[in-house]
Amino acid sequence: MGDFSFQTGEWRVHHRKLAERLVGATEWIAFSGTCRAVEVLAGEGNVEDMVLDDPSGAYRAAAFRRRDPQTGLWSIWWHDGRSGHVDPPVQGVFEDGVGQFFAEDTLHGRPICVRFIWSDMTPISARWEQAFSADGGGTWETNWMMAFERIG
Repeated sequence: MGDFSFQTGEWRVHHRKLAERLVGATEWIAFSGTCRAVEVLAGEGNVEDMVLDDPSGAYRAAAFRRRDPQTGLWSIWWHDGRSGHVDPPVQGVFEDGVGQFFAEDTLHGRPICVRFIWSDMTPISARWEQAFSADGGGTWETNWMMAFERIG
């Protein structure tokens, strides 16, 4: 329980994302944002509210995380405020201070695997990254990174 307690509070977020995904792109887009996160369900849940100042237009997004008390497996649902749907949950666990979470999804109508990694958590910073695989997890393309810096 409490695996996401490190995230509780207010954060400045430094984003870097690929301009396009799974097409061999090398152009990275950098922008800032903020995040506010709280623990719920006595540490077996976490809610994250983000403001992303993307150059294509600022927007809000949210994540809801829930730990299954029987299995210890976390599920993470992401909702991009620009759309009306919630992405399929990534699922995984923290081991040795690193959280790895996986899901199957689609990108432009083709099946992909999705991976989130949480790492480098300290009282004042944390790192998140997202990668996609078009070959069932054989090779991964990291396409988004967030560096979290605690406010206050």
